[in-house]
Amino acid sequence: MMAPVISRFVAPALVPLVALALLPAPALAEEGGAAKDGKAKAAELVPVGEPVSCIMPSQLRSTRVIDDQTIDFEMNNGTVYRNRLSHRCPGLKMEERFAYKISTSQLCSVDIITVLQSFGGGLSQGASCGLGTFQKMEKPGQKMEKPGK
Repeated sequence: MMAPVISRFVAPALVPLVALALLPAPALAEEGGAAKDGKAKAAELVPVGEPVSCIMPSQLRSTRVIDDQTIDFEMNNGTVYRNRLSHRCPGLKMEERFAYKISTSQLCSVDIITVLQSFGGGLSQGASCGLGTFQKMEKPGQKMEKPGK
């Protein structure tokens, strides 16, 4: 089984969750103030094509929690995949951080995320929730350029 990973700063977490509190603040902090305008940015995107079951965590640049049921996963190439969880995940939006474990080299719709809650100067495990499929998202009118064109 592979190690759990913390969102927004993909890092192995083989140590107890209490030790995760020792990570530098930027490792767990929201990048670029996206928490304030997450819903606005999310509204700018439209679904493209059919959803996929899995993404490659090794290609993951960042995540943005939109609400208790929606997470955007931004890949290194700029592609955004939106995951709508099968059910609301209590505390996800408020904490805006989560961990996941993968059993293969991919993060898939059958995998579970666990909300990481601030507690007593450290982190504790919150709700665990199942992922949904990953829907590719783009800005309206945006077209992915093909190599050589």
